[in-house]
Amino acid sequence: MTKSLITWGGWAGHEPDLVADIFRRMLEGEGMEVTVTDSLDAFDDAEGLRALDLIVPVWTMSELSRERATNVSEAVARGTGIGGCHGGMCDAFRGNPLWQFVTGGQWVAHPGGDGVRYTVRMTEPDHELIQGIGDFEVATEQYYLHVDPANRILARTTFPTVSWYHSPNGPVEMPVVWTRQWGLGRVYYNALGHKANVIAQGAPYEMLRRGLVWAAKGKALAEGQGVDQFQSPGNHW
Repeated sequence: MTKSLITWGGWAGHEPDLVADIFRRMLEGEGMEVTVTDSLDAFDDAEGLRALDLIVPVWTMSELSRERATNVSEAVARGTGIGGCHGGMCDAFRGNPLWQFVTGGQWVAHPGGDGVRYTVRMTEPDHELIQGIGDFEVATEQYYLHVDPANRILARTTFPTVSWYHSPNGPVEMPVVWTRQWGLGRVYYNALGHKANVIAQGAPYEMLRRGLVWAAKGKALAEGQGVDQFQSPGNHW
């Protein structure tokens, strides 16, 4: 059976317990064995992480040690998928650059705060993770992110929607949804999810469901392969 770990905590304003429960029901509905915890202690167990098919972090504005970040990085590099949304994944551990490298981006602002109305546009409408969903509008935080240029962008939004200090730079196409590889592992991120109700149904829910299932499937594809092909001598961070 596919094994997944949902770990939640951090800033309460993002309703991490409610978001974690949405993910739990979502993954159980896909037939996965799901472990839910409100602790990061599982990140101390390097071998346990490598035995998972999927890690779903739901943390915001928290701290992660170098050792724990390394354990997650090594597990994902060997095929364990990682996926999540909003600040729970890409504003989780601001002081940990390895985490940001693995996940592919970091939140820096949400001009206008909550309730900004904007359009999420599909950039690869035939891709399996967004096929048939189509563009849609949301009224929630619009995430301005610093993003790895290697990410495969599946959905975007346009800034500025609300005028602020970034506005003189002109229109910017900002990623909302992306995938990437970390070694043999699959990474999925969706910037929606400021509150649990934003991702509880409709297009945001379906995008996340597909993305997490996709990330989990990478473990089987990685079986029998080694990570030595990606490694070079010396420290990497």
